[in-house]
Amino acid sequence: MPNKTAKPAAKATAAKPAAKSVTAKPGTAKHAAAKAPAAKPAAPKAPVAVAPAKAPVAAKPAAKPAAAPKVEEKKVVTQRQGFKANEFVVYPAHGVGQILAIEEQEIAGAKLELFVINFIKDKMTLRVPTAKVANVGMRKLSEPALVKKALETLKGRARVKRTMWSRRAQEYEAKINSGDIVAIAEVVRDLYRSESQPEQSYSERQLYEAALDRLSREIAVVQHSTETEAVKEIEAQLAKSPRRNAKAEAAEGEADAEGDTDDTDGDDTTVADEAA
Repeated sequence: MPNKTAKPAAKATAAKPAAKSVTAKPGTAKHAAAKAPAAKPAAPKAPVAVAPAKAPVAAKPAAKPAAAPKVEEKKVVTQRQGFKANEFVVYPAHGVGQILAIEEQEIAGAKLELFVINFIKDKMTLRVPTAKVANVGMRKLSEPALVKKALETLKGRARVKRTMWSRRAQEYEAKINSGDIVAIAEVVRDLYRSESQPEQSYSERQLYEAALDRLSREIAVVQHSTETEAVKEIEAQLAKSPRRNAKAEAAEGEADAEGDTDDTDGDDTTVADEAA
């Protein structure tokens, strides 16, 4: 008799077919999950760079104090209008002086260049605008040839006009302040008195000494000698001049007397101007 028990077992065995792969219906979540490729292993994350902590912001320095106004440096000028520093020049109204410097000054809001001239003997310093030197007649020292001509002039005959002393005194003073070395030599020649000649009046003596001083200073500087030596040279040249005749001396004496008597104001004015 066949084993009935065995059949059901066989059926049972047959009833359990091999497990089929379950196909998910399209459109379902399972289908999408099945279709999606297997997830790749996550790549290791790159280390996140951590920004370094910001350095503490330095406190701003306090506002700088206002800069002091710039002081303009004086330009060192050594030459202007043909004249240079440390040079000896002739200023007509005062004679020989030395340029100490050429400086710039602000006067009434305008910048002005000045020659600083020192007159050692007079203990005086004069400032002359560089643009005015031609107007005031400032000049360079005379050339040796011109100095020689002035010395030759001293040996000539004195020329005295027969006019009142006050007028002659003005002419002499104008020559002295002209700055012309030959004209100054003419004044020295005309006013010179030897020991045998009459003495000079006060105003005449003053003009003579002023002319002699101007002439001797320039000769001394040009010849690099002392003023004393220059005066001796001038007097030596004057001694060679021809003596005046008695008639000329008498005429001059009369003119001087008239000038002193009738025109004393003229003499006083001349003396005051020279002293100034």
